[in-house]
Amino acid sequence: MEQKTSLDRIDIQILDILQKDGKISNIKLAEAIHLSPTAVMARVQRLTRDQYILGYYAHLNPNKLNASFLVFVDVLLDKTTPHSLEDFIAAVQNYPEIIECHMTSGGFDFILKIRCKNMDEYRRISGQILWHLPGVKETRSYPVMQVVKESSNLKLNFRK
Repeated sequence: MEQKTSLDRIDIQILDILQKDGKISNIKLAEAIHLSPTAVMARVQRLTRDQYILGYYAHLNPNKLNASFLVFVDVLLDKTTPHSLEDFIAAVQNYPEIIECHMTSGGFDFILKIRCKNMDEYRRISGQILWHLPGVKETRSYPVMQVVKESSNLKLNFRK
């Protein structure tokens, strides 16, 4: 059974600061919210234990790492039985070029976010990976011309 933890204003402040700067030291975090480092560390540990904080990572620059070409791909499966969905979901885990996969409702079953070097590499991915994923009936590709906004930060509000 999942335990519900009530978040207070200070917890929200901690989460907001950490999602903007995951490398902030515990001392600077404590200073920012006017608590002792020990109290802040206990709160961060609780927020992590209760899975409000899922991890920390470095935000890498795709333009410097041969991954500047971004494509969104709608995928329609030939059938959507539990088994075919599981097979597709398991298969996409094997390809690091597919950086996100979301099951959707509407005209298509999944939306993929793919990062690669250029259009030539995407054509290879399309032919050698996408069309070999289990159950793929149709795809629609949307190469991105410009990233206007990209963030993983959540809007946090405190309501009591």
